[in-house]
Amino acid sequence: MIFFRVAAPFIAGYFVSYVYRMANAVLGPTLAEEFGLTAGGLGLLSSVYFLSFALFQLPLGLLLDRFGPRRVNATLLLVAALGGLWFAFAHSAASAIAARALIGLGVSGCLMASFTAFVLWYPADRLSTMNGITFAAGALGAITATVPLELLLRVMHWREVFLLLVAATILVSLVLWFWVPERRLERQKGFAKEIKELANLMRDPAFQRLAVCLGASQCAAVALQTLWVATWFRDVAGYDRDGVAFGLLIVNVGMIAGYLGFGRAADRRTRAGRSNFPLIVGGVACSSVSLALLAIGTKVGVSSGALALWFLFVASGTSVVLIYSLLSRRYPKEMAGRANTAINVVGFAGMFGGQWAIGLVLDRWPQSPAGYAPEAYPWALGMVWAVQLAGLLWLLAGRKLLEQPESSPS
Repeated sequence: MIFFRVAAPFIAGYFVSYVYRMANAVLGPTLAEEFGLTAGGLGLLSSVYFLSFALFQLPLGLLLDRFGPRRVNATLLLVAALGGLWFAFAHSAASAIAARALIGLGVSGCLMASFTAFVLWYPADRLSTMNGITFAAGALGAITATVPLELLLRVMHWREVFLLLVAATILVSLVLWFWVPERRLERQKGFAKEIKELANLMRDPAFQRLAVCLGASQCAAVALQTLWVATWFRDVAGYDRDGVAFGLLIVNVGMIAGYLGFGRAADRRTRAGRSNFPLIVGGVACSSVSLALLAIGTKVGVSSGALALWFLFVASGTSVVLIYSLLSRRYPKEMAGRANTAINVVGFAGMFGGQWAIGLVLDRWPQSPAGYAPEAYPWALGMVWAVQLAGLLWLLAGRKLLEQPESSPS
């Protein structure tokens, strides 16, 4: 009953947010043509979602801990609906970029509100599984923005599709406000005290290691998955629009498998009193190897088996989100919102930087008749691979801080 009354509405919000996040992977060529965007411009249009998302994370954490996840998320989703409405009626690149930034702000609470609600309603040894279910729901949203979206675009204009998404956003907001029961910890501390605790958290060396690894991994994984994998399928592998949509579908199935698999494995290790650190490191390392092989294969003109490598790159890269459940067990419950949103600043800054930078790299070569120059992709992939690997090595350098089994929050 708790799942349907509490978890499901929050998870639905994250599903909607991921449709917004992934839509440009399919709409990208249409938006680039309609608004006259270069690769860098398209990268900015998509990645500004992550920038506004990141900028609001620290205020969001304070709001979640003070007012509770239900009220904050329901209110922010109305902001997302306003941004979606603006995007649907945008007729210039500037207005579309501003509207997408507003969408990013509006959905910035969906995942963190879910995590905060789970901390309040579920025992510690269920957190990784609940987080994994939420991430898998996001992956279903991503899948919805692949083949289903491509099919819908055959009978509807993309602006009409966005109006449907706006209606779904408003519906989820209303369900959160009127259906989900209220639960939040009583605040015994003043605002100044909460700010001081947040500052102490961000100075924690273990937190810094985790944050850098998260941001570096997402700089590669999410930046590619939510936009540039689609253009790689078109420009390097030679897929048509249906083939691109199918390729994205396969990649996002990998994301679901990774989230659910790593979530269950992490909870089993937690119940056995073992650290989840090896799962995080092993998954990110596998993701990094997959991306290196893709970059090398693109350089030498070999795309055979590439879809399997993209699947493995995304699936294994999902292990990095175990950092969120690790944080939930490392710090007190009353700091759950601030801990998760503080680390999310770095994660989404990485997504923004990676997605925009890839577009800028692709712009260094003249466009091909089909899209962007295939010879540009090894450099773009190599760039974000180097960032991902550096983040992993930084985490490993501080492994003594993180290998101890996590204890339940006080």
